[in-house]
Amino acid sequence: MPVPADVLPPRALLRDDVFARLRDAIVDGTLAPDEQLRDTELAAWLGVSRTPVREALLELGRAGLVRATPGRSTVVAPLDRASVRDAQAVVAAMHGLAVRDAVPRLTDEHLDRMRAANADFADAQRRGDVDAAHAADERFHAIAVAACGNAAVRSVLAQYEPVLRRAERLRFASHEGATSIARHEQLIALCAARDAEAAARLAEQTWQTLTIDAAPDTTGGTARSTDEGTTP
Repeated sequence: MPVPADVLPPRALLRDDVFARLRDAIVDGTLAPDEQLRDTELAAWLGVSRTPVREALLELGRAGLVRATPGRSTVVAPLDRASVRDAQAVVAAMHGLAVRDAVPRLTDEHLDRMRAANADFADAQRRGDVDAAHAADERFHAIAVAACGNAAVRSVLAQYEPVLRRAERLRFASHEGATSIARHEQLIALCAARDAEAAARLAEQTWQTLTIDAAPDTTGGTARSTDEGTTP
């Protein structure tokens, strides 16, 4: 039979929803590093079949959030210096590109949404609410990413940014996260002034300076912060 002509309302694919929920559970620590991931248990938890869970685990493996040993087990990948460093250069460059392309397209509404997200971020910081701070920061940076109109940028960030978001949560749990408020304000001012190059440099530098203090190094050492309080 021919494909029906009626256009159905868009909805997220089941596998995408499963991927997003598992990704978020890893980023927020619900699923801890080195925790074994059994598809039957995850399927029961999420109320889905094992097929979308297996597909999501494969995607999470490509994103560096899980590790699978053939014939053995799949576990949540530990947060280590190498994985953060590898993702960092890519994510920083993509955010710089996104901001550079977004600045000419940003409307007053976009800027107001950025200000509102930063206000929510500042409020969450004052209350010590790490989850709310993380959500507000993500909302803040997503505005330029969406406005830039580059699907490739969005795709790359979707794959590699979650690794940095795990590291980022460590910083938001400390006093250092408060310095992000001023950086957000500076970025908004540059965007409002239509200074695309300066805004792009700031966006890229912001992600480049994100480091972690307590992740195990693959060589047996410990990753340490090299800046004095800069987070996205």
